[in-house]
Amino acid sequence: MTASTSVSSLAPRDYTRVMAVFFGDMPIGSWINGKMVPGTGAEFDLIDPATAKPFLTLRDAGAELVDVAMSAAAAAQKIWWSKTPSDRGRILWQIGQQVRAAQEDLALLETVGAGKPIRDTRVEVLKVAEMFEYYAGWADKLHGDVIPVPTSHLNYTRPEPYGVVTQITPWNAPVFTAGWQVAPALCAGNAAVLKPSEMTPLTSLALAVLAQKAGLPDGVMTVLTGLGATTGQAATTHDITRKVVFVGSPRTGAMIAAQAARNVVPCVLELGGKSANIVFDDADLKRTALGAQAAIFSGAGQSCVAGSRLLVQRSVLDRFVDLVVAGADHIPVGDPLNAATQIGPINNAAQYQTVQNMIAAGQAEGAQLLAGGVRPGDAACQDGYFLRPTVLGQVRNDMQIAREEIFGPVVSVIAFDDEDEAIAIANDNKFGLAGAVWTGAVDRAHRVASRVRAGTFWINSYKTISVMSPFGGFGASGYGRSSGREGLMEYMQPKSIWTETAANPPVGFGYAPDV
Repeated sequence: MTASTSVSSLAPRDYTRVMAVFFGDMPIGSWINGKMVPGTGAEFDLIDPATAKPFLTLRDAGAELVDVAMSAAAAAQKIWWSKTPSDRGRILWQIGQQVRAAQEDLALLETVGAGKPIRDTRVEVLKVAEMFEYYAGWADKLHGDVIPVPTSHLNYTRPEPYGVVTQITPWNAPVFTAGWQVAPALCAGNAAVLKPSEMTPLTSLALAVLAQKAGLPDGVMTVLTGLGATTGQAATTHDITRKVVFVGSPRTGAMIAAQAARNVVPCVLELGGKSANIVFDDADLKRTALGAQAAIFSGAGQSCVAGSRLLVQRSVLDRFVDLVVAGADHIPVGDPLNAATQIGPINNAAQYQTVQNMIAAGQAEGAQLLAGGVRPGDAACQDGYFLRPTVLGQVRNDMQIAREEIFGPVVSVIAFDDEDEAIAIANDNKFGLAGAVWTGAVDRAHRVASRVRAGTFWINSYKTISVMSPFGGFGASGYGRSSGREGLMEYMQPKSIWTETAANPPVGFGYAPDV
């Protein structure tokens, strides 16, 4: 591998140099059994979201390479499971240390490949290191129970891995979601077959390279580079796959769950959200306005937990909306390689068009455009998928923009009069991923938190998550949990073992002839 590249020495858009840090002269393909294997299927381009220009052409892995990868993963999983839990924990810890050492390079690769601001990707890479360190500590603490059954048997349980787990991750947070899923899967003794979005595979491949450097046996972590309809489907429906984990859209998640069900394979689904961010009139409005901006505009709104429905008590509606609009008009939007940039481009052309269509649909239904909705005027933003943070007022909860996930920097402001109405509006949606309440009343804060139907809920804050805490949704937001102990248990299944302890136990069945 080449020497590390710093942000000060990296020329803007110099993809070759930053990729060489991890891949050297290797041709980019899929990471299978410890080496890079070029695809043989259809060609597809990786597009720089900041310029809308292709910078790398890859080939789809396809079903034949998936077969090879699955066989290698199944063999490697047996080796991995045969190691002591302490040995597995030490390797997971070393992966975390490799990620920490490569923080700047990995953050740069994420920024040039996914268009996320460098200020964000630096933080996300450190979160990935924390994920492997956290689950390293769990590796030798996974044990079963002895159950006092009402017979002469010793009955105990033993947690065991599924085997090979196939994981599909999205384009909005590639390296974060890779670590989010791979770390607990490996901790539990599984082999992980990761299929990142075909738009953003680079940091997932880099993570696999770092894992090998940390001592992870070849084949235990696989990264398949390819299209969802071919490579992804071949992996999720493969007869070696024992569990499927999907992070992405509800529509695709439903299709994958149906395919897995036909093979009697369980799933974990992390899907979309339309989260309600509730502001009462006794909140600290200035601080809350900053929180509301971060809730929806950070990451260009491309977050499943984004606070896209801003519910504001009518008595402070005008004053609070003015604060949010003023903030939206001044948030720095631009080149994601610039450390001052807070909002980078939307990831891809299709999503960019979807966001614009949703803004237009909202206005057609009567919403008022209060801020944004246009491309920034800076010269650096003229070619990529940039959009000013957008505030829509006069929104009703029955409008499309209040019902469907937009996945862009667009917030819909909805007025309410009292607590019961706020909760009714918050719960009147098919999604149930996240939400928040801003209030100075402690009793109201916890009352609202208990009544809003969401898997994660914040009080006087927004968007804080940790690998230590379970994450997942209700309703159309999916099922199962990632992170925390609960996320780890998703990757294990209990085995019940019975041992007869009586000296001459009665059998009570069959015929035993004299010998």
